[in-house]
Amino acid sequence: MENLLRRAQEGDEKAFLEIFSRYETQMYRIAFLHVKNEEDALDVMQEAAYRMFKNIGSVKSPEYFKTWLMRITMNCAVDHIRKNSKVVQISTEYFENVEEISETYEKDVLLNATLEELMTVLDTEEKNVILLKYYYEYSFQEMSGLLKRPLGTVKSVLYRGLRKLREKAKEVRLNETDN
Repeated sequence: MENLLRRAQEGDEKAFLEIFSRYETQMYRIAFLHVKNEEDALDVMQEAAYRMFKNIGSVKSPEYFKTWLMRITMNCAVDHIRKNSKVVQISTEYFENVEEISETYEKDVLLNATLEELMTVLDTEEKNVILLKYYYEYSFQEMSGLLKRPLGTVKSVLYRGLRKLREKAKEVRLNETDN
């Protein structure tokens, strides 16, 4: 990776394309999780690739490249959402598309409906942290670097989001027993 990065920084387009191809699936997943549709996710990826190409010279340490690139992708997704004034809500369609993307995802319609309802209580920052922690299995330290937030803030956001999810889950269970 170090050699590829160095070559890409020197202007080698083949090296840049090889680096991009290594990470394009992860970039797409992050983009899709934010914007919830293929067309917008591809737009986000295109913008992220452009920013990567434009700023690849600023990467000092190859071991942080992936974190740098994922942060660019997340920022592009958030910028896209803001620019298009879209509200990010998770729907059943979202879970069906994630299933196609993720080979480890197992379909469970009831779980999807419940998760959809639960995730509506989270704000964008809470969704980001929860997805990074439990979907991508990032450590708190990695999330702190990726999000450019203090470690304590990342932990607080995660625990606040989890608390909201627990409260909403209790509410959903109460509503199900009333029916």
